Amino acid sequence: MTLAGKIALVTGASRGIGAATALELARRGAHVVITARTQGGLEETDDAIRAAGGAATLLPLDLKDGAALDTLGPSLLERFGRLDIMVSNAGSLGMLTPVPHILPADWDQVVAVNLSATWRLIRTCGPLLIAGEAGRAVFVTSGIVLRPIAYWGAYGATQAGLHHLVQTWAEETRITRLHVNLADPGPVATRLRRGAFPGEDQSTLPSPADVAPGIADLCEAGETRHGEMVRVGPMLL
Repeated sequence: MTLAGKIALVTGASRGIGAATALELARRGAHVVITARTQGGLEETDDAIRAAGGAATLLPLDLKDGAALDTLGPSLLERFGRLDIMVSNAGSLGMLTPVPHILPADWDQVVAVNLSATWRLIRTCGPLLIAGEAGRAVFVTSGIVLRPIAYWGAYGATQAGLHHLVQTWAEETRITRLHVNLADPGPVATRLRRGAFPGEDQSTLPSPADVAPGIADLCEAGETRHGEMVRVGPMLL
C-alpha cells in the first residue's frame, strides 16, 4: 500500500491502459478519480477497483469540453483538498490517411483530445500537483514521436506536440517537488491499436495489465526521474 492516502486522477479510465492503471493505483492504496466519456465503462472499472478492495470516484468527462475540463482542478480541490498523482492516458487515433486527405473535423478531434486536453489538464491540475509533497504527473505517449509513420500524420503530430509540451513543463518545474514524465507502453492489446491494425493477432501483444505496474511505478514517491520518456512495457522480440 505504497500510495495509501494519495489522491490520483486517471483519464481515459473506462478501458484499456487507463482502466488497468487506475486498478493498479487503487491496489497500491490510492483513491482514484477515474474519468472517461462513458458512464458504463467507468462503472466497470469501478467494479474492478472495489473487487480489489480499492476506492474510486467516477467523473464522466469529455476531454473535448474545454470549459468542463477547466473546472477539474478546482473541483478536485473542493472535494479532496489536494491532488497527488495525475495519469493522462486518454487518446484519439483519428483516421489513418495521407496528410493531404486529413479532414478538418478529424484533425480538430485528434488535436482536441491528444494535445489541447493535455494543456488544459496541466493548466487546471498543475498547481495542485506542485503543491503536493510528492506530486507525480505521467503522460502516456507513443514511440511514434521518434519515428514518423506514413498515414499517421494527425496522431503522430499531436503526440509530438504532447511530448514537447510535457517536457517543456518538466523544465519549468525542475526546482519544485513535482516529477513529470512520459510513459511509452509500446505495442499493447488495446481497442485503439486494434483500430489501427485490424488484422493483428493481439494475443501476441502485452495486455494493459502488463504495462500498468510500470506506469504506477512512475507515480511513487520514490520516483526521481523527471522530464524523461520511460518505456514501461515489456520489450517485444
